[in-house]
Amino acid sequence: MKKIGIIGGGISGLYLANIINNHPNFDYKVFERKSNFNFLEGYGIQLSVNSIKLLNKLNFNNLSPSEVCFPTKVNFFNSNHSKKICDISLSQFNDDQNRYTTTKRSTLLKFLLENIPKEKIKFKATLANVEQEENIKVDFSDNSVENFDYLIIADGIFSKSKSIILNKSFSPKYNNSIAIRAKLKGYNFDNISIIMGSNFHYVTYPINKNNEYNFVAILKKKLITSDLNYNNSSSKELENHLKKILNKNSIIKFENLSEIKAFPVFVSKSFPSMNQKNIFFSGDALFAFPPSFAQGASQSIETAQDIFDCIDGRSDILYKNRFKKISSINLRSKINNFAFQLSNPINILLRNIILKYLSKNKKFLENYLGKIYRN
Repeated sequence: MKKIGIIGGGISGLYLANIINNHPNFDYKVFERKSNFNFLEGYGIQLSVNSIKLLNKLNFNNLSPSEVCFPTKVNFFNSNHSKKICDISLSQFNDDQNRYTTTKRSTLLKFLLENIPKEKIKFKATLANVEQEENIKVDFSDNSVENFDYLIIADGIFSKSKSIILNKSFSPKYNNSIAIRAKLKGYNFDNISIIMGSNFHYVTYPINKNNEYNFVAILKKKLITSDLNYNNSSSKELENHLKKILNKNSIIKFENLSEIKAFPVFVSKSFPSMNQKNIFFSGDALFAFPPSFAQGASQSIETAQDIFDCIDGRSDILYKNRFKKISSINLRSKINNFAFQLSNPINILLRNIILKYLSKNKKFLENYLGKIYRN
């Protein structure tokens, strides 16, 4: 029986653990640096059909209907006007069994943890060193040692394990943006809304059937190095800035937001080298792109599936395919972020005209979204 070590207990690592659970020829263990799972983190999450198809093989579609939503379109607005510019259909990419889904991040994590035995997860475990001979010897910071046939690195965008394995310092790049997350109440939207403004945009969508909504704003902002603290989530200055933005907007009101958190947006500088035998990178440890295409979770799941297919002998072109798709999504994310945050009135007018046209152009939508969503 082959043994697989999984460094990181996020979406990618836990999804991979679920796949291995169902395979008699492999055993595994998950190593998580935190002391437990925080089910309050992340608020809402979007899952397009490419990842839903994979999750439904694990019976994700058996979740209580009250815990998930199935938006059928994305609505576009200018921040200073409540009249909708246009909408894009999401249902055109669905099939009878798999639909674009929104839910709480905690709902997905709890689902992925349901079938993982407690003894398969070790908390407060940080990778300290890796040696490769016949197998992969892993030293942890608590002086424990484990041996694996395969090692999966899925410990996030600030992965220290990646730097240790590749013997090279890896640090993500600040994307000159601040993300502000919050929970939204007091509205009745069935679908996803993208509200575009000058140097900012924000997104809302339902996360369950209990009238709870996710809110995330992306604000263009340059920061000095000392301000780049990912865990700094209590900036009153940013809250006040968001309040001013929303007070000019007739769609969302600041007083309807709760549990507001702000943090810098980081992205990957480059794709890591892939010359390590039987060691794989997944999720944000592989590549993290701007949050303007809603593919972070879906690509973490897809990559984990691709890695297992490679280990199980069903694929031998893992990173060639991954690099191509991730590069494509990264480009789309950058285009979206640029278009959503235009400030020149003439450019905004032109954008809206083009958006109206493209939103009904089936050939464009199939190329821009369908190629990603249909996997």
